[in-house]
Amino acid sequence: MKPIFVRGISNQFRLTLAIILSVALLVANHRLDPVRQSLSSFFSPLQYLASVPGVALDWSSESFATRNMLALQNKELLRQQLLMSERLQRFEHLRQENERLRALLGSPAYLDSRKMVAEVLEVASDPFHHYAVLNHGSRSGVFVGQPVVDAQGVVGQVVQVSEITSRVLLLSDVSHGLPVRITRNDVRLVANGTGELDEIELRHVAKSTDIRVGDLLVTSGLGNRFPEGYPVARVMEVLTEDGQSYARVTAQPLAALDRIRYLLLIWPSPDSGVTLPSQPTVPAADHSSSDNVSKADSAVPAGGSVTSAEASKPVTAPATKPSTEATPPVAEVH
Repeated sequence: MKPIFVRGISNQFRLTLAIILSVALLVANHRLDPVRQSLSSFFSPLQYLASVPGVALDWSSESFATRNMLALQNKELLRQQLLMSERLQRFEHLRQENERLRALLGSPAYLDSRKMVAEVLEVASDPFHHYAVLNHGSRSGVFVGQPVVDAQGVVGQVVQVSEITSRVLLLSDVSHGLPVRITRNDVRLVANGTGELDEIELRHVAKSTDIRVGDLLVTSGLGNRFPEGYPVARVMEVLTEDGQSYARVTAQPLAALDRIRYLLLIWPSPDSGVTLPSQPTVPAADHSSSDNVSKADSAVPAGGSVTSAEASKPVTAPATKPSTEATPPVAEVH
């Protein structure tokens, strides 16, 4: 016969056990990185399988498109092609003029870096973490800290790599920071995510800083992560309040973070001084300019989970090119 009142485990014992388990997990966090990487590689086929319905839906919608829709799309593409051709003609003139000026000043020209198009398999729905999963991993040479852009501007950077997939931390994430500069006056700032896909903020901006609504923010090149000159955001609001030491500056990312589909992975140019992790051999089709990418040291891990301390470390340049400015934090992943 069972007793009516059964005394279970006390709340104090449960609390003590929870605290012990929490401390043990915090201590063993770094040692669990290989396990996380193995699990990520193991579950990568499931991510491809989960994307099959979306691929099938896209295929069916393209297959059953009406003639009028195709005609409208063709007309719009022709219009965009003409606009892009006109812009390319102007950019070609500016490129030649820039090369002549660099030759006159004796400054080395920037070399084109290797690039690769990647497809988004998954986008996080967690409001506290903004990331996307791409269909390229360490087999394609993707490395932690690699910059990712789309057709409009910077999207984020790679923070975790498995064999066939990689995870990108979006610049709107609260733990992401990116060194930027204003194109109008070259003022250097740091753009931080706010947790909103259509908003980032510039912290610790002095009231006397020359910054206006509409200013374009581009990557400054500091930190040796993002190449210089990629568009990031446009300033939307500048508020200065009495009694506050700093102005409140918000900007809107140029990249369409709420509808990303195809992204561009960028490798640093051979003369950038950025060291890469050791990578497997990649087919020649993925190289846009050259294959003389420098071999890596242990500055950046080739894959696995990234702790907040590791993700915030910038990729170090060789000792022959010491930095003269303090490197701002780039990212912090929880």
